[in-house]
Amino acid sequence: MATELEFSIAALTVQARRHIRVFQVHQFLDRFAMGLTVAVVALALTDRGMDLFQISLLFGIYSLTTMAMELPFGGLADNIGRKPVFLAAVVASLVSLALFLSTSDFYVLALSFAFIGFGRALRSGTLDAWFVETFKATAPNVDVQPALAKAQWANAMGLAVGAVLGGLLPDLLGSLAERPGFSVYDVSYAASLAVMLGVFVYTLVVIEEKPRPLNPQALKQGFATVPLVIKDAGLLALRHPALSVLLAALAFFLMATNPVEVIWPTHAKPMLEEGYANTIIGVLTATYFFSIAFGAWLSPRISRIFKRRHAVTLAAAFACMAGVQIALALQSGIVGFVTAFILYSVILGVSETPASSILHGSVDDRQRSTMLSLRSLIQQLGGALGLILAGAIAEVYSTPTAWMVGAVFLVVAMILIGLLAKRLNSEIG
Repeated sequence: MATELEFSIAALTVQARRHIRVFQVHQFLDRFAMGLTVAVVALALTDRGMDLFQISLLFGIYSLTTMAMELPFGGLADNIGRKPVFLAAVVASLVSLALFLSTSDFYVLALSFAFIGFGRALRSGTLDAWFVETFKATAPNVDVQPALAKAQWANAMGLAVGAVLGGLLPDLLGSLAERPGFSVYDVSYAASLAVMLGVFVYTLVVIEEKPRPLNPQALKQGFATVPLVIKDAGLLALRHPALSVLLAALAFFLMATNPVEVIWPTHAKPMLEEGYANTIIGVLTATYFFSIAFGAWLSPRISRIFKRRHAVTLAAAFACMAGVQIALALQSGIVGFVTAFILYSVILGVSETPASSILHGSVDDRQRSTMLSLRSLIQQLGGALGLILAGAIAEVYSTPTAWMVGAVFLVVAMILIGLLAKRLNSEIG
């Protein structure tokens, strides 16, 4: 196998540079559309009369739908093409947004959240696989991690900018929405719907993929081969020690970090003055995404410190995150909490591309989308288990106690990645 060359934008071909720019714009727009609703989703549901239990049920429906559909549609993208499957994901998102805007009924909202999960499952392992494959074709033997970091940066920036605007729109234009009887938060959802339509057009026109057969017989064949593709991916993960260890570590990683991501607003809000609490929570939500984007920007630079040994970089990130998660749990004042939370978010951004680089280096193009879907499925299972456990611990003890227990899972993930680093070093040697 040829040694990967150091990444340099100036040294890339015009085609490779354009490919990175096209995908960055795409990732920004897609996540911008999602970010518009991230900051207001809980508020919008409360405004529709949902209680906390119903809100948790709706998010549970989203998670269950995503997990049920994740692997089959990852395999489908490998068979009939990444672009058509992604376009179907955008359609699912549009249906979800339209349903949400049309109702305050719990069961219709449940259908809306199911479509969100359906769209998430369709998205997984589609255009990111297309990006890696096309980049490798246009820039042979060039380290893909910095290119992935640029895409991840655009991804996080889209979420951050969307979250800021999604929080501002109800204050700026909410009164106009109330006149015809809509919720003030529907302004953000309508904006998301408009941007998502733009994502559909951009994908259709700008994203270039060699067409694959899309006739009904080809589609039927795509579904028929899904079980075999899933079986092959599972066997690959079991037979490939690097993949098995990486996926296990990522499951523990999400068990630790997902409860922090979900619960932190409820923990931070009592530290704030009541009159400004919701505004500051919204700003912190955007800061969270900006910090992840900054971490993604830092990632290749930190990787160079570790001589581009991605497993070593990831193990170091997990070790730092375990310490910061404990520090975050111990904060009782808002200044200390915000400082620790920003550092925590930056490390989250740093950890993304080393993990992706290890995975992409361990599979071939034929199974890339399916393995990305398998990764997403395992991470969601880990995140769901971690959230259930953290919720139980927080109910009996406290949220800080739950986060400190979660830090143990990060230590386990660090140990697993440390073992992976030793294996990869021995293979190179």
